[in-house]
Amino acid sequence: MGRRAASRRLTEAIYHLARVAVLHDPVSRARYKSLRAKGLGHARSLRTVGDRLLLVCCSLLRKGEMFDKEFKKVPEAAAA
Repeated sequence: MGRRAASRRLTEAIYHLARVAVLHDPVSRARYKSLRAKGLGHARSLRTVGDRLLLVCCSLLRKGEMFDKEFKKVPEAAAA
């Protein structure tokens, strides 16, 4: 059962954001696959991915920063 206080439109928007992220973002795809491997269902795994994306969005808004997809990647020169 979903939360009664949640906006249905926002819930659906986050669900579709997570669904598309799992298809096109390697980090979200890996997170989704690990959750599914742990035995979580499709919808629960997507909600977890969506929760993480929403947390990132809120954090960026709070800090007034732009998203940087290279943020956690190790530079190739440092990795060698």
